[in-house]
Amino acid sequence: MKGKNLCRWYNGTSGMKRAFDAGLLDRKWIDDYCMNGGLNCIRKQRFEQEGYVSPDYVLPNGEVDEKLKAWVTRR
Repeated sequence: MKGKNLCRWYNGTSGMKRAFDAGLLDRKWIDDYCMNGGLNCIRKQRFEQEGYVSPDYVLPNGEVDEKLKAWVTRR
């Protein structure tokens, strides 16, 4: 996926990219946040402002996705 305004953090280390590639995350999350330069992404904001790396099961809006949480803890 390449976008005109792709978020700089959407790469192979991105929890959102890994979840999307595994079919566990709806495309709307990627389109609305990652392909929008990370605009309004809580994960990106916290990382860049606080150095906090959100767990892979935290969605771009800051909510915890229980399905992703179960997948992450099983790996």
